[in-house]
Amino acid sequence: MQSSLYRASHWLALICRFVAGVALIGLLMVTIADVSTRYLSKLTEGAISLRVYGSVELVSYLMLFALLAAMAANVEKSQVVVEAFSHRLPQAIKNRLQGVFLLGFVVLGLVLFVGLLDSAAAATRHGSTTQDLRLPMSPIYHLAAILSLLLGLRSFIHALLGVIYAKGEEAAHGE
Repeated sequence: MQSSLYRASHWLALICRFVAGVALIGLLMVTIADVSTRYLSKLTEGAISLRVYGSVELVSYLMLFALLAAMAANVEKSQVVVEAFSHRLPQAIKNRLQGVFLLGFVVLGLVLFVGLLDSAAAATRHGSTTQDLRLPMSPIYHLAAILSLLLGLRSFIHALLGVIYAKGEEAAHGE
């Protein structure tokens, strides 16, 4: 069972890293295009006035997807350990404590998932769109909800590994 949990976590992390990478590349492309077209307009004194319409909106949603996906992909490695209370404890107990701590991320992921699903349903009912580009909000909320669910799921897997098997990743030490 332990190896199955690790395999499932590994594949979910790969999916999340892919989504985060695509979102970051998209964010970079939108930003470069926006800055380039503004600079071109400045160089030509307005003769060429191309704009990336809705660039701020695109960047904000791509940043949302990148952050949620990156959090889900790296949840087991991203804990800052303050060793004031735990520095003399055996590693197995530290791993179990980290597993208990990860249960908080399970709750966070599930709360975000439920809230975003509710927002997606409301956006579908009311036909909500984004401000500049008039894109429907429902798919944006659905993707964010799925990424939040993946955060909760990966946190749950690593919480189980920590609490039951006393297995944990190397955490970042707050030095």
